[in-house]
Amino acid sequence: MGRGRDHGRRRRLPDHAGTEGLLVIPDAESSRGSEGQESPLGPHPRRQLHPGKARSERTQARRARERTGADSPRHLRFDRPSAHARGSGRLCPGSIQACLRQRCGPAAGVATLRRALGPALAGCSAPDTAGDSADYPVPQAYLYRNYVIDSFNRDKAYDEFIREQIAGDLLPAHSGPERWEHVVATGYLAMAKRFSVHPENYKYLTIDDTIDNLGKTYLGLTVACARCHDHKYDPISNKDYYALYGILDSTRYPFAGSENLNEQRDFVYRLPGDKVQAILGPFNQRLKPLDERLKQLEEEKKALDAGGVQAGASVTPVAAHRTAKEIGAEIKEVKKERRAIIAERPILDSAYAVADETPHDAPVLLRGDPGKKGDVAPRRFLQVLGGQPLPAGSKQSGRFELANWIADPKNPLTARVMVNRIWEYHFGKGLVQTPSDFGKRGKTPTHPELLDYLATHFIESGWSIKRVHRLIMLSATYQVRSDGPEENAKTDPSNDLRWKFDRQRRDAESIRDAMLMVSGDLNPAVAGAHAFPHPAAWDWTQHDPFAALYDTNKRSVYLMVQRSQRHPYLSTFDGADPNVSTAERTSSITPLQALYMMNSEFVHTRSRHFADRIIAAAPDDRRRLKLAFESALGRPPTRDETQRALGYLRLSRQKLEGAGVTSGQLTRESWASFLRGVLATNEFIYLD
Repeated sequence: MGRGRDHGRRRRLPDHAGTEGLLVIPDAESSRGSEGQESPLGPHPRRQLHPGKARSERTQARRARERTGADSPRHLRFDRPSAHARGSGRLCPGSIQACLRQRCGPAAGVATLRRALGPALAGCSAPDTAGDSADYPVPQAYLYRNYVIDSFNRDKAYDEFIREQIAGDLLPAHSGPERWEHVVATGYLAMAKRFSVHPENYKYLTIDDTIDNLGKTYLGLTVACARCHDHKYDPISNKDYYALYGILDSTRYPFAGSENLNEQRDFVYRLPGDKVQAILGPFNQRLKPLDERLKQLEEEKKALDAGGVQAGASVTPVAAHRTAKEIGAEIKEVKKERRAIIAERPILDSAYAVADETPHDAPVLLRGDPGKKGDVAPRRFLQVLGGQPLPAGSKQSGRFELANWIADPKNPLTARVMVNRIWEYHFGKGLVQTPSDFGKRGKTPTHPELLDYLATHFIESGWSIKRVHRLIMLSATYQVRSDGPEENAKTDPSNDLRWKFDRQRRDAESIRDAMLMVSGDLNPAVAGAHAFPHPAAWDWTQHDPFAALYDTNKRSVYLMVQRSQRHPYLSTFDGADPNVSTAERTSSITPLQALYMMNSEFVHTRSRHFADRIIAAAPDDRRRLKLAFESALGRPPTRDETQRALGYLRLSRQKLEGAGVTSGQLTRESWASFLRGVLATNEFIYLD
């Protein structure tokens, strides 16, 4: 993005007339469109590349089901392209069409959420804890997660989605439910990491986390690198950073709680403020003297721990006869009384959301130090993207204007960054292979014209994410096999020119969801709040932080995700770190993963239930085997696989019988053992 290295990433989006052949190739065996016009996505004769062959319908169906969230194989039709598709020169498999038609159920938003918007959500989903030293839970976090999934399901326009997340509370609403949806959407900003036991301490770090996420997610820029000085590589100044900082410093962030203040503050209630006060006011009045007494006791204990001397005091404030044990006992009693009142207090609907505070411009913090203030930086957008200031006399934070600047169709980055993420979601790597860095240190687009075309199509389709999915999935490029011509590897070993489809390992959530699906255990319902303890029981500290695992048979995006403690399953299979913006996930192969697939109780249970399903559905082993392969791998077994599997089942029954397994369990246990092996195969875990 720096001077002299544009890469086509900051140009105005061009007129895309004549570029409709970029994605859709009339014949999968051919690299050219009409009149010999070369397709930038087809093989490149000048680079001596040979065309790849199209994948089988079954392979395409399996990938389509994975990417669209189609619930089961019954939704897939292994038929030939329609007459209309053939006549229009489009390779349009019925299996992919069936999956695309099904992108309206709960699974569709989940499928897109995991990776296409992973950077915005700091991982696979919105974290359910705040991230301070005690890592207090946020029971309301599920509202934002479900808002995102529902937005994808409804194919909400992406520009509208951006505006709601950054400034939903400042947008006009036509009804109470719409207003509440807008408020919940600002959970995107509220999800920034907390660093302190007090709401105001280290807020500058929470704002820095927000700016970092905003810049990378929507603009593909590392704006946070300008916090201490001008950006070393991109045209983003220190004042640019603090112009955005002032907007967010004029915003009130909610506080989830800490060991010093173990209750929520500044959450946004669904009811109007006067009604909230009428309901909660009496309880808060009863809590006020207890809070004051607790503060006195903590100061008293602190002074006693310091030898009876309080820093800054001219006299010794602690009576000599008061012991630490006595003070501790009183603190315990006061906390018990507080918990009793909190247990009585109603829990009103509220959201982990932001709101405007007194608007102001922020000073530049010299070298990022909040104790060293420099000149004031007026609130505005990044200079390199226009530098638009706030309207004269503005009485708001500036989030409304910021949202409009980012979502403006004239912004040269927003659409390109998102379509690049969608491309990466399908192909494993983007057209720009540094999806959160379109700057000078980022990589050059492999197909700049295609990036422009997709971005233009995205905007002209009304910012429809589903239409971009459809465009990509119905292209010949998407349908190319993963075992392309070997001679192409000499010219393009990294497959940047897309002459084959890179084999991809399913992500952690997909592997778990697939096991739940084939076993019949998947609960497709949308999840609500997790089973967190009642607020009256909240008393976690940095030495005894919150930690929990909540088991569920719902999709993995609904797993409770903590910031301070990685989920054991997700971390084993390279799940995203919930503490950082994750542009790309790693895909490792470790012994621990193999051990999990062999020994985990989760896998053993799924295998037994999978066995129960096929035993009930088919009367003999041959038909059961066919059903098992179709369900797990999307294809029937080969003749050799059939013979080997039947032999394994016979041997397994003999060994189980010798081990004393009852006759009624022999069939189930032998099949469970075999299916555990099927679930551990590369073919189940990887997608071609």
